[in-house]
Amino acid sequence: MVMPSIEVKSIGVEDWRLWRHLRLSALEESPESFDSTLEQWSGQNDTEDRWRARLDALPLNVVAYLNDQPAGMVSAIDYADRIVMLNSLWVAPWARGTGTGDRLVEAVIEWARHQLASEVALEVRRSNARAISLYERHRFKILDTTSELDHFEPNCEGELAMVCELNG
Repeated sequence: MVMPSIEVKSIGVEDWRLWRHLRLSALEESPESFDSTLEQWSGQNDTEDRWRARLDALPLNVVAYLNDQPAGMVSAIDYADRIVMLNSLWVAPWARGTGTGDRLVEAVIEWARHQLASEVALEVRRSNARAISLYERHRFKILDTTSELDHFEPNCEGELAMVCELNG
């Protein structure tokens, strides 16, 4: 059995067409997984300037390639003091179960460590069991809303907040 070849690459504003392709695919294929909608990023809202601004606004934007084909994406941003927020992770349906999602999460955790972050936080839909399982494999824990970690609460009803503490 041949193991899949997975490579992750940070991209910048010059790669806006690639990001656009992946993001529109994600919004079409998994609309329930994101706060944004395909409609919000299509039509007259689908401009080069907007895509470049989106990539410029978040300091980490990563694309995963599975056997040299773009297969997934993730972003991250410094959210608060020593906390990095993982945003917009998506893996193409044909690449799920290959380790592509793991490599994207690992890329964010590695970047967070370089930022000297103490935690990586994220929001995930309660109904997205596959994503929750992915995050739990990487030591993310579901936050109790009564937790002392009141610096982070999910934005939308139906979402869980998860945090991975970066020790060592």
